[in-house]
Amino acid sequence: MPSSKDERQQRGSVKRATSTGSPRVRGDRDGELRRFEPVTDDLVLAAVERAERHREREDEGVMMSDIAEHLGFVHGSWTTRRLRPQIEAFIAAGLLVRSRRHGVVIWGLTSSGRRRVERANRSGASKGLPESPQHRVWRHAQALAAERIDGLRGQLRGVLTETAGALDAGGARSDAWFALAERLQSACWQLGSAMYCLSEWVEPDDASPDIDDRKEPGDEKRDPDELGGVRYRRGGRRNVWKWADA
Repeated sequence: MPSSKDERQQRGSVKRATSTGSPRVRGDRDGELRRFEPVTDDLVLAAVERAERHREREDEGVMMSDIAEHLGFVHGSWTTRRLRPQIEAFIAAGLLVRSRRHGVVIWGLTSSGRRRVERANRSGASKGLPESPQHRVWRHAQALAAERIDGLRGQLRGVLTETAGALDAGGARSDAWFALAERLQSACWQLGSAMYCLSEWVEPDDASPDIDDRKEPGDEKRDPDELGGVRYRRGGRRNVWKWADA
C-alpha cells in the first residue's frame, strides 16, 4: 500500500505535469497522463524501443521520463521508483544498457533487447502502448489551434484596423509605427502558426520521429535564393505556447 507521503508526492507530480506549459505542448497538461500502474516487461521494453525510435538522433538512449511518457505515466519519483526494479532486471539480463549523456542517466536496448521486442511484437505481447507523446503533442496543438483560430484572426484584424486608422489620420510619431510594426508582425506570425497546426502539420505515425524540418511540398519549385528565408520564417511554427495565451 502506498504511504501518505507517496500519495502526496504523486499528487504533486500530477499537479506540476498538468499545469506547466512548454514548447513541446506537453500532452499531460490536461491530465491525460496517469499515475503508475504495474505493466509487463514486454510493454516496458516496447516503450523503450518506441522512445528510441522517436529520438531525433539515433543511438542517443532515452531517459526515464521518456520511458514513463511512452507508457502513459506521469513522470516523477513515484513512477521512477516503481519502474526501476524492471529496468535493473533488464540490465542484468543484457536487454538494456545504461550510460550517461551530458551527465544524465540514459538507457538503450541491446541487440538482445531488440530481438526480445521483435518477438513480443510478433506474438502480440507488446500490444497496449498508449498514444505516443509526439502524437499527443500534435493532437493538442491541432485542438488548441481550432479553439483559438477565430480569436487570432480577430486580433490581426484589430491591429490592421488600428494601423489603417493611424495611416488615414496621419501625424503619428515614429515610435507609434514601430510599436504597430511589432504588433502586426506578432499577430501575423501567431495566425500563421495556428493555421499550420490546424491544417498543415501532418499527423505523425509511430514509424519515425516527428521533427519539423521546415520543408513543404513545392519547395523544389521555389527560387533557391529565397528558400532559405522561407524556411527561416517557418522556424518555431509548432510552438503554440507563443500564441496560446495571446
